[in-house]
Amino acid sequence: MVLCEAERELRVQLAPAYRLVDHFGGTEIIHGHLTARCPGPEHHFLINSYGLNYEEVTASKLVQIDLEGNVIEGQGHGVNYAGFVIHSAIHMAKDADNRVVMHTHTRAGITVAALEDGLQPISLISTQFNDEIAYHDYEGVSLYLDERERVLDALGNSKAMILRNHGSVTVLRTVP
Repeated sequence: MVLCEAERELRVQLAPAYRLVDHFGGTEIIHGHLTARCPGPEHHFLINSYGLNYEEVTASKLVQIDLEGNVIEGQGHGVNYAGFVIHSAIHMAKDADNRVVMHTHTRAGITVAALEDGLQPISLISTQFNDEIAYHDYEGVSLYLDERERVLDALGNSKAMILRNHGSVTVLRTVP
């Protein structure tokens, strides 16, 4: 695999992010994904190969896919289709800030996602950004491409979204 320097650097940043999320309890076995849009005009992005535990993700094991879910570069067992649907929704946005998507399943995040009213302004920390969080209603396992528009609409200009009864998503400009 011959990579441009910018993609190599992106891979080197994203792979250890998986291990950090695992270390801090943000995983649910192999579910959840951290993705980063590749440099260049195409909206390709890097995602973990299906079936890898977070501690097994390395720069060379990341898979590059396009917005249709086609593998452009990488080996392994393909990618988790539901993860592709959610992440491709955000990566297809023209917003230059939506370059990294971190979708986690922390115990606390899943608990808040299960609350009817979502994050409650009951502490200083939660009140600091409570109005900046978007919500997307649970539609079951994300297997249909038409959900992408609803994910994007729900996200709006927010950089954090609670997927009801599912987990949380953070949208960033860079991995660091």
